[in-house]
Amino acid sequence: MLIGIMEAVEHHIKKQLGLGVLIGSFALLIVLALSAFLILRYRRWSYKKVRYEVNEGLVEDVSLRAFTYSQLEVATNGFVEQLGRGSFGTVYKGALSNGQRKIAVKRIDKMAAEGDLEFRNEMRSIGRTHHRNLVQLLGYCHDGPNRLLVYEYMSNGTLSNYLFKSQIKPNWEERIKISLNIARGILYLHEECETQIIHCDLNPNNILIDEQGRAKIADFGLAKLLMPDHSKTVTGIRGTRGYVAPEWHKNLPITVKADVYSFGVVFLVIICCRRSFDSNAPEGEAVLVDWVYDCFKTNEISKLVPEEVDQQSLEMMIRIGLWCIEEDPAARPPIKKVVQMLEVLSLSSNSIFDMVSTAVEAFVRWVLTKRSRGRPSSKWICLHRTCSSKCSRYFAMYNFIYL
Repeated sequence: MLIGIMEAVEHHIKKQLGLGVLIGSFALLIVLALSAFLILRYRRWSYKKVRYEVNEGLVEDVSLRAFTYSQLEVATNGFVEQLGRGSFGTVYKGALSNGQRKIAVKRIDKMAAEGDLEFRNEMRSIGRTHHRNLVQLLGYCHDGPNRLLVYEYMSNGTLSNYLFKSQIKPNWEERIKISLNIARGILYLHEECETQIIHCDLNPNNILIDEQGRAKIADFGLAKLLMPDHSKTVTGIRGTRGYVAPEWHKNLPITVKADVYSFGVVFLVIICCRRSFDSNAPEGEAVLVDWVYDCFKTNEISKLVPEEVDQQSLEMMIRIGLWCIEEDPAARPPIKKVVQMLEVLSLSSNSIFDMVSTAVEAFVRWVLTKRSRGRPSSKWICLHRTCSSKCSRYFAMYNFIYL
């Protein structure tokens, strides 16, 4: 009988243990499910909070419009019409306000590891840049994994298409104007905007032309942004082949002079109305910068342009371009100096002739005066009878180019 009782107790204990294990397992599953639900809900709440803070902060900081992904999907008709593709992503054509305002939507392919904070900083920096020679940022999309930028639409497309694919190519004066537009845009990025920006990928496909023929720089601020207390950055090679400064390949610090080099190549492309590399060109002319240098050395610069232009103006343009692509970054001019020189060249041919004649005469007198008495007086610097306050600046620029 005692054995029967012990067996009954043992059976009861096993039954209770089995029931306890079952209940415990069920309770554990409930706890795990509840925990997963709470974690998921917390993450969604955190994401919405971050997204709200990013969007509200950006709107408050730079007055940019925040778009949802679905809004831009509708605006671009499902991202159908592709305008181009660059190192930062693909650009699509779209329209807002029932098709009344055309836009360009850039879908960013690769985001930095910093994620939301990096995106917010970039948007703040780009949104605060306002210049007539920069493509205007209208808004952005920060929706889940999607990062898109909304820009003004440029009807004449890229500089590359404007130079090489349009039926009516820009004339000499228009090409000088385009070059000056680009230089002014770079000057703003380097010296005038709140946060100094090195473009790092300046090339004809990142320069757009509006309906008035004005050039505007695109894709600025999507590369490395420099804080006010930084002047150099060492990073992986960026940019487009043929336009990249030599220091990128030498693992040297990258400064604003890298953009000056890229501008120099773009500048020669514009002046000569020819691509930086043409595999179909005759022997010795395939690489544009090499061909320009050879023609300059042999005094055959007239071969570089497709039309007849003032040779004196052409020579000055070629000198500026070659100066910008010096091997040593320190030997390249600051972009402000380039802007000043191009402002001179943008004048009419008669004005240039008068100015150059004045500068030559002033330079001769300056040399003679320097040999005898040291630094020339102001009356030797400006000899034009209808003198203006710009004469001394023009002389200084001419003197710098021709020494």
